[in-house]
Amino acid sequence: MKYVYFDAKAGLSGDMILGALLDLGFSPAKFRARMAELTLPARIQIKDVKRSHLRALKVDVLVKGQKSGARKWKDIESFIKKSPFSASVKARGLAVFERLFKAEAKVHGCAFPETHLHEVGADDALIDVLGCSYLVEELKISEFYASPLNVGEGWVKTSHGVLPVPPPAVTELLKGIPVYSAGPKAELVTPTGAAIVSTLVEKFIPFPELTYEKIGSGAGSRDFHGFPNILRIFYGGAGQFSADKKVYLIEAAIDDSNPQVLAGFMDRALEIGALDAFLTPVVMKKNRLATKLTLMAELDKMEALITAVFRETSSIGVRYFPVERRALERTVRKIRLLGKDIGIKVSRLEGEDVNIQPEFSDCLKLARKKGLPVKEVLRMAIQEYSKKS
Repeated sequence: MKYVYFDAKAGLSGDMILGALLDLGFSPAKFRARMAELTLPARIQIKDVKRSHLRALKVDVLVKGQKSGARKWKDIESFIKKSPFSASVKARGLAVFERLFKAEAKVHGCAFPETHLHEVGADDALIDVLGCSYLVEELKISEFYASPLNVGEGWVKTSHGVLPVPPPAVTELLKGIPVYSAGPKAELVTPTGAAIVSTLVEKFIPFPELTYEKIGSGAGSRDFHGFPNILRIFYGGAGQFSADKKVYLIEAAIDDSNPQVLAGFMDRALEIGALDAFLTPVVMKKNRLATKLTLMAELDKMEALITAVFRETSSIGVRYFPVERRALERTVRKIRLLGKDIGIKVSRLEGEDVNIQPEFSDCLKLARKKGLPVKEVLRMAIQEYSKKS
């Protein structure tokens, strides 16, 4: 199975998501043929375009004749259930439209069954949503992540008149999702785009450490000067992505804590999940002797560690920042020494063992049990490992 990461620095829309997914290498002819089975009065145009001198794939759904009227939930539900797609594609499409209807009902103060959609219930929106759902299945995508969303600013014309950016339905759809505004004064996240990502995406995180196989670029309708209106999708094996892999340092300078408390907190921090923890003597303002507490942690452990610092030390403030880290591939192997199992930590570089260290706590226990110097047990452990490898 695969993952995708939406890099939404220029926002996103239904057609931008479609373009980026198709740009991963899916056959445009096959896509058009499958969408034609919906028997909607629309033609799909797929072409390479430039946005601020950068190439991307643009998808336009050209509706023939008059646009369809406003649709209620029962109309959309019936249409999708009768569509010629798999159960999972239908379920994904229904989930996206259900979020749209709930958002519209909330902002207009209407009952859900009576709520109707204009632009986002039209034929082109149906193709955007069902087309994305179909491509997700065809591309075997099981995990979805995204950057914080750039929503733009200004005003946008809708069937309900001129509305502020982001429009009310979008603000409702993006509750709990990190957003910001940068770039041109324009609507950068559309209701359809907001509904799709808020339904699919598990985590919204800054650009993480990842290993990807392909990049898809989907173009927005407008070409802004000096601002590439492009959604990029990074695509790769699900096992190669970790949303929490970025490493942070958490620091606090403490000048009023019992050293025994700080010593005990070090063990507590490692229990919570800190990758490393250490104390450094420092001189603070007014020439006060103090201790700097430093913790290294992955993103998913940050909140618990910061809370623990406040609860279990006298610190009243911390600072944290991302850091780059390079680590060797590490494994722990077992050897049998004097009747006891000893862990051996082996670090490898380009397939070669470059660092071999016995687990000190294992060696210490064995040394005390046998009445031997611990340095002798360490030497014996390395020697025994060398015989076995």
